[in-house]
Amino acid sequence: MTHAILTDIEGTTSSISFVHDILFPYARMRIADFIKEHRHDPRVAEQIDAASEIVGRPLDDEAVIAQLQQWIDEDRKLTPLKALQGMIWEAGYSNGDFQGHIYADAVRNLRAWHESGVRLYVFSSGSVAAQQLLFRHTAYGDLTSLFSGYFDTTTGSKQDPAAYLRIADAIGLPASDILFLSDIVVELDAARESGMKTVLLARDRDVTGDNSPHAQANYFDDIQLAS
Repeated sequence: MTHAILTDIEGTTSSISFVHDILFPYARMRIADFIKEHRHDPRVAEQIDAASEIVGRPLDDEAVIAQLQQWIDEDRKLTPLKALQGMIWEAGYSNGDFQGHIYADAVRNLRAWHESGVRLYVFSSGSVAAQQLLFRHTAYGDLTSLFSGYFDTTTGSKQDPAAYLRIADAIGLPASDILFLSDIVVELDAARESGMKTVLLARDRDVTGDNSPHAQANYFDDIQLAS
């Protein structure tokens, strides 16, 4: 029986283009000024130290800016980058520079599942703060109340089955009672190995003849919850 749903964001509840064409360029354009202006903010300094640890040497302002821009260009799933991007996006949402994109069919079904008593969670490579910002600032209003919890790369890699076991433990349910939704097969493989049920969100892709072991749906409306 499905008692909880764990969902990815990018390509699943939300458009990939929103992240890559709006959020990433917005952060890249502003990250140099942000680092220079907020270098001594404890939250920012903590992430700069974490970036220095990853590369194995101390990074001054110019070096950390160059490194972060490189990681953005490479779409690296690194916690300090994601944390700093989230801080920059917070200002963008607050200023009304953009709204968090979410598909109408995702909103409709997330609300219905929540109302039926299914607990909803998010697992994304974006920081928890960035996840909450996206769902708080949508064209459908503030959707954060739909979710019982959020998980990011501090829990582990989305391609590591151990991360999904940690999430199941945090949720307090057997992995077999949790359904994971994603558009990325290797993430679904990891979740399935942990014991979770899985659905591949294909959106507009043709999955005819695909012999994937995962249940498949083009839209949230197509997802059937196991009773």
